[in-house]
Amino acid sequence: MNRVHIPEYLRERVREQAGNRCGYCLSRQEYVWGVLEVDHIIPLKAGGANTEENLWLACRPCNSCKSNRIEAEDPATGQNVSLFNPRTQLWQAHFTWSDNGAQIKGLTPTGRATVVALRLNDSRRVAMRKLWVEVGWHPPEF
Repeated sequence: MNRVHIPEYLRERVREQAGNRCGYCLSRQEYVWGVLEVDHIIPLKAGGANTEENLWLACRPCNSCKSNRIEAEDPATGQNVSLFNPRTQLWQAHFTWSDNGAQIKGLTPTGRATVVALRLNDSRRVAMRKLWVEVGWHPPEF
């Protein structure tokens, strides 16, 4: 797989802007296995640019599930909608946490489609969040 070079200064700017956490599931760098990746919000193959405005942080599971997609089906309406854009949209406008803080619930078509497409409630991720809740690391504050 060909990797696009993103200069280190730009990676650091994006990491700082993102608060060192995944823009989709909000997992913090210090809690996840592996380094958070710089994600092209609009993939290069879909016409996105290799610019600061099109970059954000994502954990490996979110970035892998997102891949080259920019839209997905809203399970409530069956309509294709744009995936959540962590740079331009507010997380709390599209998502909320379940009562136990371990699952992400979509509040809008974009939120619901993103939850399903990025498998935000995969059983392993939910199990990890439950542990984070127990030790007081989760859910994150805004």
